[in-house]
Amino acid sequence: MDKETLKDNIELVHHLKSLPALQFFGQEDLKRILRFSKLKKYKAGEMIIEEGNLDKWVYFLISGNVKVIKRGEVIDAFQRTGDIFGEMCVIDGGPRSASVCATDDVVCLATDVSFVDDLVADEQIAFCAIFYQIVAEVMARRLRETSEELVQEQVMKDVLSTRLKETQEELRRAKEEIARLKK
Repeated sequence: MDKETLKDNIELVHHLKSLPALQFFGQEDLKRILRFSKLKKYKAGEMIIEEGNLDKWVYFLISGNVKVIKRGEVIDAFQRTGDIFGEMCVIDGGPRSASVCATDDVVCLATDVSFVDDLVADEQIAFCAIFYQIVAEVMARRLRETSEELVQEQVMKDVLSTRLKETQEELRRAKEEIARLKK
C-alpha cells in the first residue's frame, strides 16, 4: 500500500484506532500518522530492525510474531496485535539496542516519527504528549513483566539452592554410611 492509500483507508484507520497503543489518537491524528507510515510485510526469518542501526522508525505489530535479539540471544518476543517495538531509539536518539526478526509472516505499521520535527509547536507538543504516554505505558508493562520474571528466577534459584543443599546432605550421609559399612 502506498502512503496515499494508507492515509485515506478509513477501514485501516478504524482498525488502528482499536489498537491499545493508538487508542488515544483521534481520527485526524491517525490520518496524519499514516501519511508518514508504511504497511510493511516480512517473511519468516526476515530482519525488521538491525541492532546498532540509527533511524526514527517505530513499528506497530498488526499480525504475526517477532523475536527480539540482542548480541545473538533471543531476549523477548512480540505476538499481540498492537505491540510496539523500535521506540527506544526514538526516545534516546541512540542506535538500535537490539535486532527484531520475523518468526513467521508479519505485517507491521512502520511509522517514521521524524515527521514530528516538521509539525507546528502546538501539534508537536500534542503529538509528543500522546506518543510518550503510549511509550510510557508500553515500558511500564515491560518493566512489570521483567520484574515478575526476575522474581520467578529468584524463587527458582532459591528452590535449586535448597535442593542442592539437601542433595549435598544426602551425599554426605551416604558417604558416612558407605564408610560405616566398609568397617
